[in-house]
Amino acid sequence: MKYTQNEKIMQIKETTLIIGIDVDSEKHYARAFSFRDVEYGKLLIFNNSAEGFAKLKECTGKIAETEGFTEVILGMEPTGHYWFNLAENTMKSGMRIVLVNPHHVKKSKELDDNNPTKSDRKDPKTIAMLVKDGRYIEPYIPEGIYKELRSAMDSRWRLVKEISAVKNRISRWISIHYPEFIKVFGNWEGKAALLILKECPTPKKVVERGIEGIIAIWKEHKIRAVGIKRAVMLVESAKISIGTSEGLISAENEISMLLEDYERKMRQLERTMVLIEEMAMQISEFEKLLEIKGVGLVIAAGFLAEVGDILRFKHPKQIQKLSGLSLKENSSGKHKGQTTICKRGRKRLRYYLTFGIMPLLSKNEEFRALHQYYTTRKERPLKKKQSMIALSNKLIRIFYAILTKDIAYDSQKMMSDIKRPEAKAVA
Repeated sequence: MKYTQNEKIMQIKETTLIIGIDVDSEKHYARAFSFRDVEYGKLLIFNNSAEGFAKLKECTGKIAETEGFTEVILGMEPTGHYWFNLAENTMKSGMRIVLVNPHHVKKSKELDDNNPTKSDRKDPKTIAMLVKDGRYIEPYIPEGIYKELRSAMDSRWRLVKEISAVKNRISRWISIHYPEFIKVFGNWEGKAALLILKECPTPKKVVERGIEGIIAIWKEHKIRAVGIKRAVMLVESAKISIGTSEGLISAENEISMLLEDYERKMRQLERTMVLIEEMAMQISEFEKLLEIKGVGLVIAAGFLAEVGDILRFKHPKQIQKLSGLSLKENSSGKHKGQTTICKRGRKRLRYYLTFGIMPLLSKNEEFRALHQYYTTRKERPLKKKQSMIALSNKLIRIFYAILTKDIAYDSQKMMSDIKRPEAKAVA
């Protein structure tokens, strides 16, 4: 895999035909150029189908044969999910795919005509020119178990967001119709609380059931963690509830639908997590990641799902850049701007790494000690968030070493990394 722009530019030769493609949901638009910006043929419009992909291959093949090109590079924007099918099918047919940053396309489309107009004819040329200048990346499309794991983690990501939305709607319903409910139970997700929300969700229904009726509900479902004291609190709070007393029939229907949705999505999440664990265990050295105290299934599996085959990287700094945790600085002349992370890369990978540090700080002594050292050292102490970013990058290096070198996590080495700077200061 090529990383420097010089190496990318050197790949564009006199014998290279560059095809810029503007990807759409139903139709794609393509234009062909040489490395000297000479255009060949007319604007090609082809459908997002097997026939359309065959048409693209046929047309590019004719141009390459007629003009003497020996290599074809297809450049496109990764706009949403529309490019997935095109990229996968053209790569299977032996054609090379590269991606350009949509932000670069937007900024450079005025170079030719000094006009910000966007059109299906203009964008393919802009994309092709970016490819010619080496401003592209080689896409990584995971295969095999990595593809399966990424799809499963995508499903989990979506389910977690949907469950969070449903939880917020249930909390809103309780605040409107029975605000005292939370004071009695503390958390509506407990088994006893959920049963009450299903059987008698409004204060009116609670009062109608009475203390004995509430206890009977719990006994019927063998809930032993609550008893008469909690039932008395519930009925008494229902009698003085300030919740709205109008539209109760519709309100009960709403909470019933919300609870059904919540329980269904929780079952889906549980099934998805079982699938994720089964898939992750098929990857060698995965269990060694879980041996690190504080690293759970979600963090380890999420890292592998986003990174894919770790052997495609030559250095952990490449993963750091992929996650958007590399540093950027805005400085000019005497002005020195604040240094922050660039946030360019895979958002979910950055999420797994930064939020994965929190359980490590609470459960892992070595990471906690290193965090304390970073934030309290005499020279250039870091703020807490800065320290967490540094520890996220440290976690990348640890994962990289474990997965590529077939070694186990060494807590002693972590502690020696903390002492080394102090030893140099003493020396």
